[in-house]
Amino acid sequence: MEASFEFEAQLRGETGTRKARSLRRALKIPAVLYGGREAPLPLTLSKPQVDKNLEREAVYSHILTINIEGQGPVQAILKEVQRHPSRESVLHLDFQRIYADEEIRVHVPLHFVNEETCVGVKKGGVITHNLVEVEVACLPGQLPEFIEVDLADLDLGEAIHLSELKLPEGVKPVELIHGTDVPVVTVLAPRVGEEEGEAGEEGGEEEV
Repeated sequence: MEASFEFEAQLRGETGTRKARSLRRALKIPAVLYGGREAPLPLTLSKPQVDKNLEREAVYSHILTINIEGQGPVQAILKEVQRHPSRESVLHLDFQRIYADEEIRVHVPLHFVNEETCVGVKKGGVITHNLVEVEVACLPGQLPEFIEVDLADLDLGEAIHLSELKLPEGVKPVELIHGTDVPVVTVLAPRVGEEEGEAGEEGGEEEV
């Protein structure tokens, strides 16, 4: 079942550090909704609802519904989560308004599959994940929840680049737009020293 996320919000009259601290003591989270054709809106959200939604990875690459009291629902994406540096508690959220006919840029997580059966791994190789997410540009209706990367046929010394990712129609990696085709994942051959060390250990065991 496709994930869906809603945030209940109230307009926030006062802003500033002191007011934000007061809100957090009352189990509220300050937020802002910006972008598009309207002025930014300072909002207040429920901390329990925020914490519950942020537990799921999909919230970061999904179209969200913000139900603003007195104004109705607004479609948005989550652009930034500010957390306390030591306690990891949420301090503030930034949302960006979206429109069906306007392109958005979102970081989408990569899901790597068939790592254990990867050809290169069976030959002793080690998988190196160079990226765990990719920034993509697309219309809101084309936004994928995640991008699957199949490693089954990846051999020693080979890599999968951005240009080789299987993406839904209309979805483009931002770095490719700028002309940069970086490797997403590689299978590295074991170092010679490691192989010799293992061989030596095996030989020593045989002598004993």
